[in-house]
Amino acid sequence: MIGGQSQLDITLWIKRFPGGQTSHGESLPTIVFPHAGGAAAAYRNFALALSAKGVDTFVVQYPQRGERLRDPAPDTVAELAAEMLTAVDWAHLGPLRLFGHCMGALVGFEFARLAAQRGIVVRELWASASQAPSTVADSRPAPTTDRELLADIADMGGTDARLLEDEDFLELLLPAVRADYHAFNRYTCDRSVRIDADIHAVGGTSDHRVDQELLRQWEFHTHGVFTFTQFDGGHFYIDDHLDDVADLVSCT
Repeated sequence: MIGGQSQLDITLWIKRFPGGQTSHGESLPTIVFPHAGGAAAAYRNFALALSAKGVDTFVVQYPQRGERLRDPAPDTVAELAAEMLTAVDWAHLGPLRLFGHCMGALVGFEFARLAAQRGIVVRELWASASQAPSTVADSRPAPTTDRELLADIADMGGTDARLLEDEDFLELLLPAVRADYHAFNRYTCDRSVRIDADIHAVGGTSDHRVDQELLRQWEFHTHGVFTFTQFDGGHFYIDDHLDDVADLVSCT
């Protein structure tokens, strides 16, 4: 059962990893939002780590990848969040927890804003390796040409260098990254915009893409509690700390 419901209509492009009762009591269902260009499969191990701790976990799949390869990409982050929100009757799950990595945290933030308008309760947003919403408009635009995208993906890390030399792989990867980067480049948010959910900013100590200052500014976007945690590692620190991050998320 999930949130007291025996059945829930889950679309095929949302991956569910069932949890259960934790040592801390019933845990909030958690939705995971991947990074720009990231597929749901990249978060399978993290979802399994959360599930093992009793957390019902749902990993969303954005358009232009996986089983949604031919689905058109929304133009904006807000439209992408709205698509995720309407895909499932999330209200049946009860209060939610959201976890977004990099651009995924912005999608989660917009998801929380839209959810509030529909009476869907979001208790917590985990913003992982992501700059705060109000900092995006003044930051350097994300690249969109093939050459720039390849250089940026290599710089970001998290992708096997051998795959970046595979033309078939790049034919699938680059359109997804480009679509997400276009949405990122269009994103704007005033510093005064806040959500009721607690916000927990998490990052890597050696992340050269999202430094501590950008991460800490998430504090301005919540009416609730704000926490800040760092782990050793870079932009994809989570890959080296799956169990520790899952423990952090599941225990709140």
